Amino acid sequence: MTAATTISRIRATEVIVPANPGAIDSPSVHRPLHNKPWKGASSWSVQFDAMPKVILELELDDGTVGLGELYRAHDWDTIDALAETLVGLDVRAMSLQELPIPRVHEFDGFEMAVWDAFARTAGLRVVDLLGGPVRERIAVSAWSSHRTVDEIGDVVRPFAAAGFTSVKLKCSLADDVVAWCEAIAAAAPGLSVVLDPNGRFERFADARAIGLALAEIGNVACLEDPLPHWMVDDWARLRAAVPVPLARHLSLAYPQFADRGSEAVAVVRRGSADMFNLTAGLSDFQRLDHLADLFAMPTWHGSQVDFGIAEAAYLHSCAAARSCTQPGDIFGRLIRSHDLLAEPLRIEPPYAFLPSGPGLGVVLDDEARREFRTVDKEYRP
Repeated sequence: MTAATTISRIRATEVIVPANPGAIDSPSVHRPLHNKPWKGASSWSVQFDAMPKVILELELDDGTVGLGELYRAHDWDTIDALAETLVGLDVRAMSLQELPIPRVHEFDGFEMAVWDAFARTAGLRVVDLLGGPVRERIAVSAWSSHRTVDEIGDVVRPFAAAGFTSVKLKCSLADDVVAWCEAIAAAAPGLSVVLDPNGRFERFADARAIGLALAEIGNVACLEDPLPHWMVDDWARLRAAVPVPLARHLSLAYPQFADRGSEAVAVVRRGSADMFNLTAGLSDFQRLDHLADLFAMPTWHGSQVDFGIAEAAYLHSCAAARSCTQPGDIFGRLIRSHDLLAEPLRIEPPYAFLPSGPGLGVVLDDEARREFRTVDKEYRP
């Protein structure tokens, strides 16, 4: 006889949800943002909203359903193997810190679903499993990608009017980020800017010149990943040379590319950054938060411009994290044409609010799931 908390079924739905028209970049600019090779496509050649993602529904014998959302660029063979391992197991008998599945690219989405189901059966929120909230509202930023100088003022003005106090902009050396920030200072004087080249400034001399020019304008909150991660000496040189804070993105989303949390130790030891952007699952984010908190380094939660299930999990992580004081990358609802939630997350710029219900506190919009689905799979013991 199985326990009421045994996993009786897992449904995995692949969906493609496009971005809102004009939400990503200027009409005259096309610079895709997915920065990993994918299905024979090279880095920076596929736009993120053209890529599918997978939504998980993990159902227990008592009818409880835990929700999860995988990162983009999933592998179906891996999903099959993880789901087949978990079905038939009792979620209440598992260690949430050490689930019986490997830490592959798809791990965080399955972890999310297990934690959601576990918390719901206990009548708790996921944040309670993380030790309880230190805040109920989480600072969030607006977001945009590559824009023309002529358009950037019109892009950010509505963000400021809505109440956002910061905007994150993807960029490269092909963008005139100094002119961007000058235009932003004129169009939205109270708006701070996070510039994220994803390592594409590439040379210390370029990054130094840009950083010094930006410091003169005064509205840049930080440069996130201005240089490639391997340039550890130049990161430290840049931090010493430029009076603009540097943020290091630690993403554990792609272990197949050797992403690992121990890189945080090297950053702290070398003094190469002022803050962290952390992208990780529930348990790993908490580990990284504890390290950052010990060294008084502020953090925020990164994203892949996700749907509402993953963003709800991020809010629970941020609410429990002492170090997580910087505006987070929780803006998928502003960019995507649907967040797949029956009721959207409560976002009142510049804050998003911790969901109040059990588990993740969100409900899947099944009509939207069916509208955007490309593949449906089901797993049973």
